[in-house]
Amino acid sequence: MHVTFYGAVREVTGSMHMITTPHDNILLDCGMFQGRRKEADRKNRVMPIDPEIITNVILSHAHIDHSGRLPMLTSNGFGGHIITTRATEDACGYMLPDSAHIQESDAGYLNYKMVRKILSRMKSDSENGKNRTSSIRELTKMLKKGKNHLNLDLINELAAEYQLEAVSPIYSIEDANHALSFFDGIPYEQPVAVGQNAVATLYDAGHILGSAITVVRTTNNGRQYKLCFTGDIGRFDKPILVNPTLKFAEEDRDIDLLIMESTYGDRHHEPVADMAPHLKAVINDTVERGGTLLIPAFAFGRTQELLYVIHNLYNNHEVPRIPVYVDSPLATRITRVFGEHPEMYDQETHEDFLTNGDNPFMFNQLKFTASVDESMDLMREKKPHIVISASGMCEAGRILHHLRHKIHDAKNTILIVGFMAQHTLGRRLLEQGRAWQKSGRKGKAPRLRVLNKEYPLAAHVTKIDGFSAHGDKNEMLRFVEKSNLNIKKIALVHGDEDQTLAFADTLRGKGHNVLVPRVGSTVDLTLQ
Repeated sequence: MHVTFYGAVREVTGSMHMITTPHDNILLDCGMFQGRRKEADRKNRVMPIDPEIITNVILSHAHIDHSGRLPMLTSNGFGGHIITTRATEDACGYMLPDSAHIQESDAGYLNYKMVRKILSRMKSDSENGKNRTSSIRELTKMLKKGKNHLNLDLINELAAEYQLEAVSPIYSIEDANHALSFFDGIPYEQPVAVGQNAVATLYDAGHILGSAITVVRTTNNGRQYKLCFTGDIGRFDKPILVNPTLKFAEEDRDIDLLIMESTYGDRHHEPVADMAPHLKAVINDTVERGGTLLIPAFAFGRTQELLYVIHNLYNNHEVPRIPVYVDSPLATRITRVFGEHPEMYDQETHEDFLTNGDNPFMFNQLKFTASVDESMDLMREKKPHIVISASGMCEAGRILHHLRHKIHDAKNTILIVGFMAQHTLGRRLLEQGRAWQKSGRKGKAPRLRVLNKEYPLAAHVTKIDGFSAHGDKNEMLRFVEKSNLNIKKIALVHGDEDQTLAFADTLRGKGHNVLVPRVGSTVDLTLQ
């Protein structure tokens, strides 16, 4: 039995690892890479494994950097099952089609700008020919249907006519919906066969709704091997969800290899108790300036945590009850999934809301924007309000359009509430915004490119670490040292290289056998 590492190796996104036995190839996650557009597109379009050889997939949770390439798998010969929790299955029912929709929408918008630019150049070149200039002007107007909708048929036709290198989505909504037919949702702590002489058990990871730590037991030549894959480990004592599992069944305790995330391997989050006071201060400061609070947030998990905390702040009269908009169709649907799985809430959520018949994620000032027209109208709103919009790393989706409307105004605040991978717009926002703030906001504001156009970053940029769904250094150590697992070897994945290497040193200092794999490297458990 051996394990090969294909993604989220010395980086955060693109989670994918394969367990190989004499009989089966079992894939752990099948995630998308996120980061620089061209680099991520190049990585995502190539599957490093032939889908036809994969027996089954075990999916740790629904975040796109763990699930996003499943439609590529199921459209190219995969014939097994995607085994995950029921909540993750429900969430992926929205997440995967939304991923395809965002790809299609972003491709359409970028192609629109490319074609419009070519037509503008043609118009400039033909200024002496009035008829041709008029014709090009009319053609440019036809690129849109109404105010906010693109004429994709015409855009694609012109891109082909002018031999432009058009952007295309990696997979379609049809592909995403097809992938959903392969899902098999199971309860926590119920063993399920995942191959010949291979059994998997899922335990609560406390990261997002339905997230799982997986223990796989295989038997080869009379010897049993056990592998544990943490997926993403959550924080302890956060609102809504229960803590990550520390107590595992007796038959799952002796682990030959622990594949463990290391996102915050050398960092500490602010205490969970400080999340609400910090958010309170940010809201009050922004309202005093008469601005908008813009929060890029993952539609799944982060958005619901924000709504929970804002709801409490409003109930306790700690901030002005300004309108709150969730401008993400996906977040709207995922909030519905949360409402369908109250069995996963922690005791505090039951006591604060459910026992009173109150929905933690709904309140009078909250509005969900559905249509593109509503979203565009919201971008022009001048009165103080809060916008929560996807995507969380500012790489796609409606958040990009909000940024281009709000980023240049010093009245506004951009609040970062989660991890921003290297080479993402979110990371550049955070780093450059903080640097300018540290300099006293003197001189010209830094400039950032959003949707292929540069804007001054005059808005205030701040960060609240407590909202992270990933455990920090101490919380990951707590999992390793306080769980009842007996671990022979640890392979660290899902972390930028500096974080992974630092956490490896910490674990080695505590007597653990640790390796940091590279892409394509293999660990043979039979040699241990």
